Order: sequence, then C-alpha cells, then structure tokens
Amino acid sequence: MSKTYNIAVIGGDGTGPEVAQEAVKVLLAAAAKHDFSLEFTDFDFGGERYLETGEALPDSASDEMRTFDSILLGAIGHPDVKPGILEKGILLRLRFELDQYINLRPVKLFPGVETPIKDKGPAEIDYVVVRENSGGLYTGTGGFSMKGTEHEVAVQSMVYTYHQVARCLKYAYEYAAKRGKKSRGVGSENTLGLCGKTNVLTYAYDLWERVFIQMGEKEYPDIRRDYYHVDATCMWMVKNPEWFDVLVTGNMFGDIITDLGAMTQGGMGIAAGGNINPDGVSMFEPIGGSAPKYTGQNVINPLAAICAGAMMLDTLGETEAAAAIETAVADVTGTKLEGMAAGRMGYGTTEVGDLVADHF
Repeated sequence: MSKTYNIAVIGGDGTGPEVAQEAVKVLLAAAAKHDFSLEFTDFDFGGERYLETGEALPDSASDEMRTFDSILLGAIGHPDVKPGILEKGILLRLRFELDQYINLRPVKLFPGVETPIKDKGPAEIDYVVVRENSGGLYTGTGGFSMKGTEHEVAVQSMVYTYHQVARCLKYAYEYAAKRGKKSRGVGSENTLGLCGKTNVLTYAYDLWERVFIQMGEKEYPDIRRDYYHVDATCMWMVKNPEWFDVLVTGNMFGDIITDLGAMTQGGMGIAAGGNINPDGVSMFEPIGGSAPKYTGQNVINPLAAICAGAMMLDTLGETEAAAAIETAVADVTGTKLEGMAAGRMGYGTTEVGDLVADHF
C-alpha cells in the first residue's frame, strides 16, 4: 500500500500562491508515478491576513504545523506591510518554534541557464551550502540604550552554543557523506568545507572550527575537511566554484553566500531552499521574493518552487521521485525555456509547470 504524506501549503503573498500551485501540480504528478500519495492543506498566512487581523501568525500555528509531514511555502512579503513584520512574524517564528535549525541551499546550474561567471557550466557549479538556522546574529540577542540620542548604543550579539554548532556540523558531515562528489562519481573525495572568519571572530568561529575538526577526526575520517574565510569563499564562488562540494557555515554568513550562489546559478528564479528539522517538520521554499508587480499575470518563473518541492520529497525519503523532478527541470531549462526571468521564459507560469509535470 502506498504511503500518504500530509503537506501544509502556505502560498503567502504576491506570486507566492501561483508558484506554489505549480509545485503542487508537479508533486502530484511525481507521486502518482512513484506510488505514494500527497494530501495538501492550504493556510492563508501572509500580508492580506495581517492587514485584516493585525496578526502575522496565530499562536496555534506552530502546533498545527507539527501535525503535518512537511510545509511548502510560496513567498512572504506584502507591499502594504512594513518590511520585517511578516518575515519575522511568520518565517523566522516558524523556523525558531519548529526548530528548523538547518537551512539547506543547493547551488546548481541547470542546463541552458545562463550564469554571469565566464567559462563555467553545470559541471562546475554544483554544490550545497548548509547554513546554521537557529543561532548567531539573527536571534536578536542585544538591544538599545539611549535610543534616539547622540549617545545611542546598539548591540546585536553573535551567540552560539556548543549544541547548536555540533548538531549543524553533524548534519553537514552526514550530508557530505551521502551527497558528496565522490558519491556522485565526479571527484576523488567527499569534502566538507567550513566557511568562517577565525582570524577576527575569534570566539564564535573558534568554537565552530574546534568542533569541526574534532568531529571530523573522530566520526568522519573519510571526509576531507577544508576551511575558508568567508571573504575568500565569496571570491572562490565566483572564480572557482568547482572547488566546492558541501559548505557549512553560520547563520549570517550563510545568508550572504547563498544569495551570491543563487546569482551564479542563474538567479532567484531557479534557487530553492529548505528549512530543516531532521527530527521534526521542515519547510521548503523558493528563494525569490513575492514579486507583487507580477501577481496574477502568469509570467513568474515557478521552477524554484518546483525544485523546493523536489527537496521536500528527498527529505521525506522519496529520493527517486525527487531526482526525477530535478531531471525534468533540467530537460525543461535545457530544451524549452528561452530565459529564466519573469515574462521572458517563452511560456507562462502554468505552462512551465505543465512542461515539468508532463515528464511523468
């Protein structure tokens, strides 16, 4: 008997519901082909609800999300809501309350997609960033004193516990062992690189580096370890992306380098990510924003949302279906689309979804 997965869908704002709809279309086609079932439940969390109720997220939301196997998100961001309210009130709150302590961001250039990096192609741009998602500067530790005066002091501290660092590194090592270049037949060693700033952030990243080395030596001797300062990482992501296999880093650096990586893989229209709790409920999303100016025009690129759906299936254990979606996306980008930007694909949003789903 086939397995059934219950999925919460938060379409969100702007074009979010449109791309989420295409992801659902492809997921249902893949599920039918690979003998499992998906049940979807829609939630209206987003800007319109906030404007009507003054509430970004009901207090019951996180508990309700825990009853699902996974969450598929469209996009959050409304032009009539001050920036930060929805992002903190919905995205960050769900991440923290559901303890989604891993942000997983593949940086993969699909065939036919343009990259701004000269002489690099899909063989060179294919790695993954594991970003710690629960600590660091983004937790809001700090505050103001004498706010609004010429003597104002603003403090926001990077705080990491051993527990936060160790569990992130554990996930990254396991992921490198499973997904690395050697596993895919394209390199001699599976490699995990730590991206930090040990020469300046001599407390927080000293902890990261010590645990990285100790864990690697004791538990993962077959995985090669590299270390990169974050500024050097940014340079090499542009100059030599083929050096990378799996990168692991803290919250702030991860936020920055993954957006750089997204541009090298062709832009936000193809970049997907997952907020993962390996022992709980995870949430998957396209990385681009809600793009409100394109709402309802059927021109937005849905491939990032579709790839987010594939990531969701992979995390749920439906690895064959996930790989099949990725293969379908690669065929569509390589043989069908004229471009990746909104209105420049040669097809509408729903047509692109159809092109991928038709592979099943």
